[in-house]
Amino acid sequence: MAAASSADAVAAHERLRTLEELRSALAGDDARQHGRLVVHLQPQVELGLGLADGRELVCGVEALVRWQHPVRGLLLPGAFLPLAAAAGLMGRVADTVLDLSLQACAQWWSAGHAVPVAVNLCAEDVHAEGLSTWVEAALTRHHLPGRALVVELTEEAFVSDPAQARAHLDAVRLLGVRVSLDDYGTGYSSLAHLRDLAVDELKLDRSFTTGVADDPTAAAIVRTTVDLAHSLGLRLVAEGVEDARMQRVLADLGCDVGQGWAVARPMTPAALLDWLAGRRIGPALPPVAAVGGAAVPAAARAGSSAR
Repeated sequence: MAAASSADAVAAHERLRTLEELRSALAGDDARQHGRLVVHLQPQVELGLGLADGRELVCGVEALVRWQHPVRGLLLPGAFLPLAAAAGLMGRVADTVLDLSLQACAQWWSAGHAVPVAVNLCAEDVHAEGLSTWVEAALTRHHLPGRALVVELTEEAFVSDPAQARAHLDAVRLLGVRVSLDDYGTGYSSLAHLRDLAVDELKLDRSFTTGVADDPTAAAIVRTTVDLAHSLGLRLVAEGVEDARMQRVLADLGCDVGQGWAVARPMTPAALLDWLAGRRIGPALPPVAAVGGAAVPAAARAGSSAR
């Protein structure tokens, strides 16, 4: 019993130390002592739109947060985001990740690669007052149009107050920013959310794409989801595309976009610039659907205020 108590005390001390280091990293303190948050980037490609020379069409990039810790090395989100959420730090994490993502995006846009970056938002972000002005400020700061950004969120963001979530997201979409429903199919009321909320694409969770090449049931679920998305005018993004065979099957089933190790593993912004060199950029994304019956501007409006 004493040994267990001792182990619990050590674990609690470690969590507290990690949290304080994270606070310091978010505050921009000495990176040699506390590390810093970074983003790695994973490309997305159009499926079924290969060219004669076999080169894929790159149509997007997802930003994935990491913590470059000075002692523990590169930490994945599971090692620190739960702590950040429990301590009320997710807003500061979101500020940092959005800024880093758009900073990287501006570099590849300047190099002639007009590929949007997708950034994950949590429920706290979606319900925050001033969401659209915060997004607009970040776009303006990095001299990017709204179409350079996709915001990804899960169904959790809609549960507490769907009407508020829709109002805030509609304001973001008026900037020309697209909205993606991430991990689609893993929540409890996906169809209701699709009915009530204006989104531009669905991201099919990897739990549905795994085994799709060999499992007729999995293939039927994917095809049905594709048909649903397309009937609503939405793109369907398949996550977890791990090999060329799966990529071909998902293309045959009608998925629009693929993301996974078969395309590319997450990489640093510098590595992504090298990876994009010589690659084909996919067709321009269709314009964001009308919001509240009004046409959506193609680019972000000028002027903004801080979040």
